Amino acid sequence: MASVAKPTVATMLGVHNILGQGTCESYLLFRGETQLANGFRTFLYFLGLAYCFIGLSAITARFFRSMENVVKHTHEVVVIDPYTGAETIRHEKVWNFTIADISLLAFGTSFPQISLATIDAIRNLGNLYAGGLGPGTLVGSAAFDLFPIHAVCVVVPRTGELKKIADIGVWLVELFWSFWAYIWLYIILEVWTPNVITLWEALLTVLQYGLLLTHAYAQDKRWPYLSLPLEKGERPEEWVPAEAASHEHDSSVGNNYSEILQAVEDEDRKVVDIFSIHSSNETGSMYQKVPEFDDAAEPSNKILPEETALEDSDVLALWRQQFVDALMLESRESRKLNNIYLRLARISWQLLLAPWRLLFAFVPPYNIAHGWVAFISSLIFISGIAYIVTKLTDLISCVTGINPYVIAFTALASGTSWPDLVASKIAAERQTTADSAIANITCSNSVNIYVGIGVPWLIDTAYNFIAYREPLRIENAAGLSFSLLVFFSTSVGCIVVLVFRRLTLGAELGGPKLWAWVTSVYFMLLWIIFVVLSSLRVSGVI
Repeated sequence: MASVAKPTVATMLGVHNILGQGTCESYLLFRGETQLANGFRTFLYFLGLAYCFIGLSAITARFFRSMENVVKHTHEVVVIDPYTGAETIRHEKVWNFTIADISLLAFGTSFPQISLATIDAIRNLGNLYAGGLGPGTLVGSAAFDLFPIHAVCVVVPRTGELKKIADIGVWLVELFWSFWAYIWLYIILEVWTPNVITLWEALLTVLQYGLLLTHAYAQDKRWPYLSLPLEKGERPEEWVPAEAASHEHDSSVGNNYSEILQAVEDEDRKVVDIFSIHSSNETGSMYQKVPEFDDAAEPSNKILPEETALEDSDVLALWRQQFVDALMLESRESRKLNNIYLRLARISWQLLLAPWRLLFAFVPPYNIAHGWVAFISSLIFISGIAYIVTKLTDLISCVTGINPYVIAFTALASGTSWPDLVASKIAAERQTTADSAIANITCSNSVNIYVGIGVPWLIDTAYNFIAYREPLRIENAAGLSFSLLVFFSTSVGCIVVLVFRRLTLGAELGGPKLWAWVTSVYFMLLWIIFVVLSSLRVSGVI
């Protein structure tokens, strides 16, 4: 049996091209790119990166809608009255809202970063050194989630409106696991096995995601010995305000099912409502009213209820309408605009989006299999865009000589975290509490480590263990550890301010506009501190 040659450290470190050592011979589309000036190539690659981020926003909007259909799934529960013996059938939601927030919502909004890190790990199979693109993007994404997204959410509520966390116990559990994730990462990088990740460390990292889900569910259900002795705040019955939910019923079936970038194009209509998992009626937040036959029989200009089965011809009609809508450059609202320049601007924007709209029209309608087909199809498209992003990042690093780790926790982290920003902003605007807006941030940060870094490292460590009996070495462990320390320090400053707002104003989000904007600026300064210090460390300045 032929022995497998082990890659050397020189081979690992020789993959980076440093500016000044010659022209970068790598190219994206055609060999002629290498003949262009480095400055012009850099501009083109950054332009391509920005266009990929627009595509991620578009497909994520469709992903949100499919996820909404997944979590709207209900099952029948027979309730027997203890006094009369009468049976009542209720349609109870399959998904617990806490688990949905941590798994579907947090995992979905973090999937661009997770898929990017996984692709980077697969590309590095056979190397003793792990790539820095994935971990850098995920740590940078955590900073973007915690600081800029909090900065946006705190000013989103109307002037004087206060939105607080209703179930503080669940949030504290989520916050604990979010902080522990980064402490754990520092321990395995610097304490147990410095600069090396073993198979067991990677496996334990992934398994802790299951512990997070279990602990959060236990806290939500107030299991003895596993939950904090805190009173469970009741969510308001009107979880999504009626005026917000009504927008969803103002348009035709075809338009509502096929519109993309809804949260960006027009925030006053057809906004992607990923939080209808919390819809409620008089029976509580975990129940959904069974639609009457007359309500379900009016599909002409209403959203079809989930319980209403569609014929195959109806599904094909919806799918065909997606392609028709993708090719339309003007909506009915755009045609009503009197300002010709604003109208042209909207048409230009739609023209820019047309390739993405046409591509994502291949995602099946959301009502098939409770949205699971569209859910999985969206993830596949996100992975494809993430692969292109990794190639563009390699080229930018190659042409400019900028350390890919710096690009990862700045440009890539900001671009791939856009879905997190959209999700939390919608929650802060439309929900009457701050639970999901803030839970999305803390849970996404946990998912970034336990899944986003844990799974790629598990892939690489398992391969190295089987092929070489060697652990996985971290190429820039010192820089990554320093970023973790900076992030942990600044995140403490962020949480302290949220607690202070809770004690003084009674809520984490909103309040007097002046103080909301002061808090927002403070959060943005924390993010700038993280980016600057991490960049200087990687560059060798500090």
